Amino acid sequence: MILPGATLGVLGGGQLGRMFTLAARVMGYRVVVLDPDPHSPAGQVADAHLKAPYTDAIALMRMGEVCRAVTTEFENVPARSLEVLAQRCFVAPAPETVAVAQDRLLEKTRAVEFGCATAPFANVEDEGDLVHAWSLVGGPALLKTRRLGYDGKGQARVDNLDDLVAAHEHLRRVPCLLEGFLPLDREISVVLARNAQGEIAFFPLAENRHRHGILDISIVPARVPEAVAEQARGMATRIAEGLGYVGVMAVEFFVLADGRVVFNEMAPRPHNSGHYTLDACATDQFQQQVRALCGLPLGDTRLLTPVVMVNLLGDIWGEHGPDWAVLLRHPGVQLHLYGKAEARPGRKMGHYNCLAPSVEAAVTLAEETRAALGIAA
Repeated sequence: MILPGATLGVLGGGQLGRMFTLAARVMGYRVVVLDPDPHSPAGQVADAHLKAPYTDAIALMRMGEVCRAVTTEFENVPARSLEVLAQRCFVAPAPETVAVAQDRLLEKTRAVEFGCATAPFANVEDEGDLVHAWSLVGGPALLKTRRLGYDGKGQARVDNLDDLVAAHEHLRRVPCLLEGFLPLDREISVVLARNAQGEIAFFPLAENRHRHGILDISIVPARVPEAVAEQARGMATRIAEGLGYVGVMAVEFFVLADGRVVFNEMAPRPHNSGHYTLDACATDQFQQQVRALCGLPLGDTRLLTPVVMVNLLGDIWGEHGPDWAVLLRHPGVQLHLYGKAEARPGRKMGHYNCLAPSVEAAVTLAEETRAALGIAA
C-alpha cells in the first residue's frame, strides 16, 4: 500500500486531473501534474506542475523519480509515455489497457471477447472498405474515427452509401468504425473501481442524457429495472477483470426498447457521469481513484441522496459569465467550477449537482435551474 505522505502523479491537467489532485491532497498525498498547458486546471492546485509535452523524456524521468504511482486523466495520453513511467514507478491503469480505449475497433472487439453485446460494427481502414462495411452494417449508422474522438467529435451520421463516402472524406480518410443504430430506450453508465488485489466496487448506475454528443445531465439512481442494472454491472465486471484493470473506469451502455443492454464504450478514468459522486456518495470517484492507485481498500460507494448532475458548457458564459445566484439560492445545489480561464462553446467549464429527497424532485430542480441559467432544453 502507498500511504499518505507519498507523491502521486497524474498525466493530464484538465478538470479530471484537478479533481483527482484535490482528492489526493485532502487525503494527505503530494501530487505532481504533467501537462503542457501552463494554466491547466490541475496544475493550479498541484504541489508541482511539469509544463512539458506528454512525450518529454526529461519530464517523464522526473515524474518517475519523484512519484510512487502515476495515473492518467484521459485515454489519449501516449501509451508509450505510460510504458516509460512504468519502468520507474507503479502506473495504473496499465499502458496496454489505455491502448485498448484509444482505438474504437480494439475496444469493441475486446468487449465482444468478454461476452458483451454491441451494436453492429465494421472496420473502415481505408476507402476500399466502405462498400463492404456498408454491406455488413447498413443504415442509418454512425461513422466514427477509430482514435481521438470524444463528446460527439470525429463522427457523422450516414443514411446511404453516398453519405458514407462523403463522411469518410470529411473525416480525412483516417481509419474509422461504422456502427449501426439501435432502438434505444435510454443510455446508462457504470462507474466502478478495481484495485490490484482484484476488489471491485460499483457506484450507483447513472442514467445519461446527451445533447449534441456531449453529456447534458446524469440522473442517479438510474430509472431502470434491477435486471437491467445487473446486466450492466455484469458486463462491466467482465471487462474490468478481463483487462486486469486497476483504477476507476466508466462503461457506457445502451438500454434497448426490449430491455437488452448493449456495450457502447469505456473510459479508463473517472467520468463525467460520475461527477454526482462528489456530493451524493459516501466516497467520490476521485477518492476512489486514489484508493485504487495506492492499493488501499476501496471506499464505501453508498448513494446518500438522489441526485441529478448538470454539465456547464461555455455556451452560456457570455461576457460576464452565468448568474450563479440563480443556482446558489437553492440549498440543494452544489456548484463545481474547473478553473478554466477561457469559455468556448462546447467546452466543459463546470457542473453542478442537484440533491433532493427523490429522483423526481432532483430532476425538477435540475430542469428549473437549467432554464434559469439559459441552458437550452
